[in-house]
Amino acid sequence: MDCHNQCDVDASMPSFSSLRTTAEPNVTKTAAAHHHHQSAESCSFVYPSSAMPACPFPARPMQQSLDGAHAAAAGSSSSGGLATSYTMGRMTNDRGKSEAAAAVSKVIATKTPVRLDYTIHEYSSYCGTFHPHNIRVNKPSDQSSRWSSGTHDQTQYLVLRLDQPAVACSIMFGKFHRAHVCNLREFKVYGGMDPEDMVEILHNGLQNNPEAEIFPLVHSLRNVVFPIQYIKIVPLATYGPNFNYSIWHVDLRGHSDPKIMELVMNEYQNYRERETLRLCLKHFRQRNMMDIFYMIKNRTGVELEHPFLSDLHKYLVLESDFDAAEHVLEEAHGCNIFNEYINNAEYKPTWKRIWSTTEDGDAPCGRGGHQMCIDTEEEKIYLFGGWNGQHDLADLWCYHIREGRWQLISVNTELQGGPSPRSCHKICFDPDTKSIFVLGRFIESSVVMTANLESDFYRYFVEYDQWVKISDNTAREGGPGLLYDHQMCIDTMSSELFVFGGRLFGESNGYNYGPLYSYHIPTNTWQMIRDDGASRSTSFNAVNEAARFMDDDQPLTSRVGHSMLFDPTCRSLYIFAGQRVKDYLTDLLRYQIDEDRLTDIGSEYAKSFGPKAGFTQRAIMESAQQEIHVLTGYKHRQASEMIANELWIYSIQQNQWKCVYQSKNQRETQRDDEYPTPRYAHEMVYNPSTKAHYIFGGNPGEPGSAYTATGGGGRRLADFWELRLTKPDPASIFRHCLLMIRMQRMRELCRRANAPKRGCNTEAVNDATLKALEYLQSKVATIVDHTIREEASQFQQLCAELCLSSEITDQEEQTKRSFADNDDDDDDKESFEERTHLFESILQYLPAHMKEPSGQLLDAVNLV
Repeated sequence: MDCHNQCDVDASMPSFSSLRTTAEPNVTKTAAAHHHHQSAESCSFVYPSSAMPACPFPARPMQQSLDGAHAAAAGSSSSGGLATSYTMGRMTNDRGKSEAAAAVSKVIATKTPVRLDYTIHEYSSYCGTFHPHNIRVNKPSDQSSRWSSGTHDQTQYLVLRLDQPAVACSIMFGKFHRAHVCNLREFKVYGGMDPEDMVEILHNGLQNNPEAEIFPLVHSLRNVVFPIQYIKIVPLATYGPNFNYSIWHVDLRGHSDPKIMELVMNEYQNYRERETLRLCLKHFRQRNMMDIFYMIKNRTGVELEHPFLSDLHKYLVLESDFDAAEHVLEEAHGCNIFNEYINNAEYKPTWKRIWSTTEDGDAPCGRGGHQMCIDTEEEKIYLFGGWNGQHDLADLWCYHIREGRWQLISVNTELQGGPSPRSCHKICFDPDTKSIFVLGRFIESSVVMTANLESDFYRYFVEYDQWVKISDNTAREGGPGLLYDHQMCIDTMSSELFVFGGRLFGESNGYNYGPLYSYHIPTNTWQMIRDDGASRSTSFNAVNEAARFMDDDQPLTSRVGHSMLFDPTCRSLYIFAGQRVKDYLTDLLRYQIDEDRLTDIGSEYAKSFGPKAGFTQRAIMESAQQEIHVLTGYKHRQASEMIANELWIYSIQQNQWKCVYQSKNQRETQRDDEYPTPRYAHEMVYNPSTKAHYIFGGNPGEPGSAYTATGGGGRRLADFWELRLTKPDPASIFRHCLLMIRMQRMRELCRRANAPKRGCNTEAVNDATLKALEYLQSKVATIVDHTIREEASQFQQLCAELCLSSEITDQEEQTKRSFADNDDDDDDKESFEERTHLFESILQYLPAHMKEPSGQLLDAVNLV
């Protein structure tokens, strides 16, 4: 049956006196303060050039999210080929700047960080005797040696002031000598030279244990090491709900040597001045004040952006040479300039219900606790067993993906020498031998005392339609006892099966779980790798014997209802979530097979933003992208349970969770083919060649179908779904940019076609209109994707503007002329503003380190 077991500087502004002449305007000595920055969890101390902030000035606060910098740093090398195409020699100023910054970074990297002394500068509140000054000393056994906030809300903070400006490299949080409900499950740290102008340098969380934790702090952006004198700690969540925040001890490490800090301050000031100049260049170019723009640019040698973008702006915005602009963009596309945007784009889920039967019109009945596996080479999905709400099943089905049809292989495999009816078992497909392994089953508690509790083990050879009983009882052969809700996966290179977790039958207390086993297919031998709770195998022979001396005492805790995946790229097992007794787990473990090494790779911060604790979630491994896809099912929350399907993607490289799909309320009215009903005890397989997920059946968790091990009766689902996760590809981004350029050209052609109407020159009207119509048909219509509603709507508006433009009355003409010297000037200004907006729209698809600063000079002007 379908088991579910309860179930993110205070320095003077640069002088502009050297830029001024008698002909120059009075430039305001302020700049905007928009800034991108990087999380410490996914980066090293010295950051790639792509993570450069836009402009950190003290004019305005800069407490912003980490999300933009995460994207900026992820793929800085993706457009590297472009620099070769657009001569690097034109960027000599930037090269010198980078070399100077790199020299400072090298000095920092070679010096050992020292302790940074600090005082408490400011705080939001405190409770009783738990004053902020307590965090300066480390007394883990003293209950009162801590800061505790006066309230539990999102406005609490501490501001520390370093005795002198420094480069802060790490922060250590000391803790109480035992776990405590007031420990910070999530927090942020900001830093800067001014308490009103700080950037986020850490977003993480503490583990609820007595061990002190050290976190690296972001202290370098685009190879520019920045100094700080103030650090702000902002608690966001505690381990106990509604408990006040507590910090027991804080220790800071970094560099404050005067010689080092002189280098840091000089380079940082140079960086600030460059960014100020870049903002000025952007401001004057946006307003078509090109004489001032070129004067500043030529005198300072500062580059606003990559030369490719300067060329694109010249052709597109200044000269209206749309053909040349398209050519520049095409050349950049050939250098993979859109790859960084693609890599960081969000997935878009698309559901499709599969309505399919056999040639006789049959299809698998509704069920939960069933199993599926996939032959990706032949594109066939196999479905076996499950619980239909009344009894266990033993039918075997095959879905032919290419033909889109079901095939009933066997009504009852037991009659062919195969496994008996069962649910909560596991099956696994071996692509080398085209065979399916079947292990485990659930037995009702009411009959467990009289049932056969031997763990049988079967193998089905697909090409021969033949079942082989490998073992009557794997426990007698060194393998697991009778299990259910365990996990099984295969390593085809070593011809091994791995089995982990699940509940064991036959034990007196009923809470015994399966260890981690390996099964060698060619020799038919079992081996226990790690027992439940063991921190190191006593029998596993690691390939790298030196691995045995690693400092690794992470215990492997067995569980049920978890997920386990094999990554062939690094021969590792990933184990996620599940349930143990009454505890619902959210850990994410990686077991490196050859080293016999277990690591909890999911930090507390990552866990807080990942899937909630639950049961019977389904997961797949996308090895090529180094991603884990998790479709949740039964979710546990404090004092409540719920059924909700959410699709989460975990990036192994970035150690980040992202939710890309959330099911709507299961009680909402929906079309049967719109999206699947929320469920648990379902099954999911994945075809990496087509990037398609397939989901079948499950328990909708309707009233009357309780969340228990027995599950009871109730309806089981028989629907079959395909889920595809798509991202825009470089060709589609290039097409969209071309379309935006051509639509802008079309708008300007329409204006020219309408302009002669004021003078009633019919011949000119016809020529201009025909030219616009020809361009619309040959250049615009051919690249419009009418399946995209926004594109189709814009295309229709262009057609209407060309064909149905209204006549301009004398009164309208007089009114229009009252605001400008002539209509041509108005049209030119409007077109320039539109082309500027178009240029900025294209920028969103380009790497951050190539673009102009994201801030605006006007933002630096305050009312007070």
